[in-house]
Amino acid sequence: MATSELDTARDAADAPPEVTPGGSSPRTSRGSSSPAAGARPTRQSRSPRARAVDDEASEAFRQAEANAESIGRSEKPDARPDAQRETKRVRRAPSPARAAEREQSRVTEQPGFVLHSYPYRETSLIIDVLTRDHGRIALVAKGAKRPHSALRGVLQTFQPLSLAWLGKGELRTLTKAEWVGGLRPLEGDALLSGFYLNELLVKFCARDDPHDKLFQHYLTTLHHLAHGEPAGIILRAFERVLLRETGYAVAFDRCTQTRGKVTADRRYVFHPDWGVRPARGDEPSDWPVVIGQTLLDMEQDDYSRAQTVQQSKLLMRFLLNHHLGGVPLNTRQILLDLQKL
Repeated sequence: MATSELDTARDAADAPPEVTPGGSSPRTSRGSSSPAAGARPTRQSRSPRARAVDDEASEAFRQAEANAESIGRSEKPDARPDAQRETKRVRRAPSPARAAEREQSRVTEQPGFVLHSYPYRETSLIIDVLTRDHGRIALVAKGAKRPHSALRGVLQTFQPLSLAWLGKGELRTLTKAEWVGGLRPLEGDALLSGFYLNELLVKFCARDDPHDKLFQHYLTTLHHLAHGEPAGIILRAFERVLLRETGYAVAFDRCTQTRGKVTADRRYVFHPDWGVRPARGDEPSDWPVVIGQTLLDMEQDDYSRAQTVQQSKLLMRFLLNHHLGGVPLNTRQILLDLQKL
């Protein structure tokens, strides 16, 4: 066996040198010289096979010790505190008052339209929307600019939406938006007219000031524009409703000086703050002079007369410019350049 050979080799190497009876010098083989006096005796060299067997035995012993240590470590109990072993975070339930406040600030299934949107940070949008029951509000649509966002194709202008949001501040958080449908998309001149409507709403409607009649008229106006009805007539009617609902307009068929009804064949001017009065000739040059029939037609939304269409355009442009403080409308300027308004 390999072990017996290893032991034999070790005994032979460790055995003391053989001493002759007549002296203390070790016996040497024939032909070899005797070692010098006082020199340390040399150990006989081991055979290669003995060294290989010894190395294999040492390696097996070291492997056995390593296995025993690993088994001992796995059997030791975890001495760490429970707080360190428990890594799952427990979320506490909100207080009843906090939950009630959060529920009150939540709005769901609110009809609305996107008026304008602009980027917010890297992946979000801030949208200016007109809603039926809450007026014009600002919402942040988180992640709406991401390629696979569900909001990316929904938050389009001139399309009726069902909106849900959370929050009470000036900037709420949009939580859901669904396309309702029912309107044709605006194209060509109708699309420019739609942007003109949206700019008027942004400039004239204060935030959180609901106007349900204005909301319904906006929806009706988009419907008429989408079906190709004359933009000039449709826009005049919307402008008049806008001024009336936001508190800027008075009746067109009543004279503020005489408190009587406007006469069809008489000339009038419209004072921006007081209303209709007869023209005297000393009015500012930028005040448009219109006949009474135009004012009567505008009150009834009757734009069948060509003179009414022309004079109502000048009058409404004058009134809107006055209430905007002279700030020009971008879309109106474009429409004027195209001679469509």
